[in-house]
Formats: sequence, C-alpha cells, structure tokens
Amino acid sequence: MKLNTIRTVGQSDFVNMGPIRLRQPLPTQQVEMVDPFILLHHYGPYDISEKSNPFDLGPHPHRGFEPITFLVQGEQLHRDSLGNESVVKAGDVQWTTAGRGIIHAEAPTKEFVKQGGTIEGIQLWLNLPAEKKMMVANYQHVKHEDFRVVTSEDEKVVTRIIAGELNTTYGRIATQTSVNAFMIEAKAGGRESITFSDTHQGMLYLLKGKVKVNDETTLELDKNQFIQFHQDGDGFSIEADENSLLLFMSGEPFNEPVSTYGPYVMNTQTEIMEAMRDYQMGKMGFLTPN
Repeated sequence: MKLNTIRTVGQSDFVNMGPIRLRQPLPTQQVEMVDPFILLHHYGPYDISEKSNPFDLGPHPHRGFEPITFLVQGEQLHRDSLGNESVVKAGDVQWTTAGRGIIHAEAPTKEFVKQGGTIEGIQLWLNLPAEKKMMVANYQHVKHEDFRVVTSEDEKVVTRIIAGELNTTYGRIATQTSVNAFMIEAKAGGRESITFSDTHQGMLYLLKGKVKVNDETTLELDKNQFIQFHQDGDGFSIEADENSLLLFMSGEPFNEPVSTYGPYVMNTQTEIMEAMRDYQMGKMGFLTPN
C-alpha cells in the first residue's frame, strides 16, 4: 500500500458557540475546508445536570448540506420538522440530509438531565453538490450495535464503518455522494492500515489517546489532533501508543463555489438570501420548542 503523505497537521483549538465551549479543528486559519467537508466540531465532555445543561439546542433550520452527529457519550433527543423523534445514545450516529430545508432540535433527554451524566460528540457538516442542495430532506439514525466493523489482525483495532466501504465491508448509512466515515477504536499497541480512494480528500481527527500516523506523525490531545492527507496514495497506517479513538472521513471533492451564512451552505449569496426568506415564510416546515 502506498501511504498518503500528510498535507496538514493541525490543532483543535477551543471556540465559544453561545453558552458552550468546544473544539473546532475545521475550519481554522490553516485549513478553510477539506472539500466536501465544511465544519467539524468536537463538543464536550460536558457534565449535564438539572443545574447545568448548556447543550440544549432549540429548533433551528438548515439547508444545502448534511449535518451529522457522532455521539460518543451520553444521550440526546432529536426532533425535526419531518416528524422524526428519536433518542440517540452513545455510539449512535444521526445523519441528517437538510437538502432544501429542515428544522431540527437536539438536547439531552429530560431523563438524562434529571439523573445527570456526560455528553460528548462530533458535529460534522458535509456539503451537498449544487445538483442536490434542493433535494427533499431526510433523516437517518443508526444504532451503535448495528454498524458493521473491521477488526485488525492483532485484534486491537476495531473500525466501525459508518458510511462508505473498507475491505468490502459497507456502512449502514445511505449517502448522497461518494464518502467514507469510520470511527476507529484502538487499544494500546494496536496497528491498522486504512485504505481509501485516491479520488477522495481525507482527514483524520483524534478524540482521545495518542497515535502515530504513517510511523512519522504523532497525534496527541491538546497538541496535534487533526490531519489532512494529500491525494497521492492508497491510505494510511496508525499505531496506538495508548487507548485511542479517532474519526476518519474522506470524500469526493465537488470543486464548487461555497457560500455560507449561519445554518445555510449554498453556492451563491443569492441562494443564501433565498434560504433566509424561505425559512421566514415557513417553507422549511415547523417545529415547536420541547
């Protein structure tokens, strides 16, 4: 296997988003986007209780992309204007295709807030190509135990295939574009090689632990947590120095203009204005506060 060379090694600095503080490895001053990925937020771990519940996101709209949640710890209630209501638990993934418009809300369940606990997860924004930005909205929720896995030869690395394909093992999520999403759990000393198409742009994010990538670059919390690969190989290798958790994403770039404003990702500023108008006119549906 020809290893992809590393294009960028970046930190995951904290940013303030309203009442919460979270890590933002994408975008940064170094990396504006990894086409087709627009944004990556690592939120938590937050201690949730009746006295402290900062992660309560009331009804809000989206258009033109796919907001995706990988829940690492805790329990969240998802509600949306399509009529979906589901409890997302640790290890689950919710994959929302906003398309022409959806309104959704996310928050720890009332039961979880009452008993107390920890919330942690990844929020990823995956762009949609111009031809699909106005498609009908859709929602997918896949539980942790239902994902297919690939296990390394040493049995110390387990890769959950969320979307796409690895070693002829396919993800449960139906995607709109050519994309891979893998959650990689590695025990100390574990080694694994991950392959992906040379037509994809790839990125790797460390949620916890310490790993060596391609035997040359070490990812470690609060130091380097994010890697963007060049499109010049067949994949990468990891070796875990300690128990670690990583998210790998790759996708076919669109090479299209991107215009963003708040919860909208479109191709032009005019389309952004249309999205704002359509939301105000109720064309994205309705969702009452919980």
